[in-house]
Amino acid sequence: MSEYLVVTGMSGAGRSTAGATLEDLGWFVIDNMPSALISKVSELVRGAGTDLEHVAFVVGRGGGDVDDVIPAIEDLRSGRDRVRMVFLDAADDVLIRRFEGTRRRHPLSGRGVEDSITEERELLQPLRDHADLVIDTGELNVNQLRSRLMEVFGGEDPDATMQTSILSFGFKHGVPLDVDLMFDCRFLPNPYWVESLRPQSGLDEPVRDYVLGRSETVQFLDKLDDMLAMLIPAYVREGKSYLTVAMGCTGGRHRSVALAEELALRLTKHGIATSVFHRDVER
Repeated sequence: MSEYLVVTGMSGAGRSTAGATLEDLGWFVIDNMPSALISKVSELVRGAGTDLEHVAFVVGRGGGDVDDVIPAIEDLRSGRDRVRMVFLDAADDVLIRRFEGTRRRHPLSGRGVEDSITEERELLQPLRDHADLVIDTGELNVNQLRSRLMEVFGGEDPDATMQTSILSFGFKHGVPLDVDLMFDCRFLPNPYWVESLRPQSGLDEPVRDYVLGRSETVQFLDKLDDMLAMLIPAYVREGKSYLTVAMGCTGGRHRSVALAEELALRLTKHGIATSVFHRDVER
């Protein structure tokens, strides 16, 4: 049985980085793949004499054959193989800055960059709606996107039916668009205002002890633990492939980081494999 991943998304949102990262993880990656050929390639992969287990198609550049992508995915899913689609996205103003900064032409550049992005977003909306996982790359640099992808696809259990990720972030850096459940941790005392803790992060023991040693933190985590222990099996029964839980504080460096790490430990004790990604801890 083979595993297929379709990588698509907005131009400038990181498809090339995704393809390169997947190659480094051992995937067989076909970049700028015409979606009409996806089924043909899968037939070759399934044929005798091939040993490809992980195949990624990077599609959607310019949106020329978007209408063929979803039927191709459904055709793949008609077999016994595992098939998923990830959509890379970013806010319009971020994409505009990226194109202006690199001076690259947008694939739909019949008009200005802004109009081209608007046209592409409308064109790709059905794919975004159909995706198993949406990753917001707007606040991620290349290395952070690479780390995020490696967290998601690098240590997977091939028999797992759903992958759970915990994301920490800072509200002042923007709310992530690619999460399923979001929790605001700003009700807890902020270690930032303790001079000795300010330069540290939630990955450091003194900050962790400061955050987790409070009764309100324990109560919050206990209730969250109970809720997720009930929700996650329900999501699995419904066939959900990915679940991303976001923990947010003001800067994304202290409280949310400590809570994300602790929540991941608790879920692991329930037998739920969980990855953790700290979006803003280095800011």
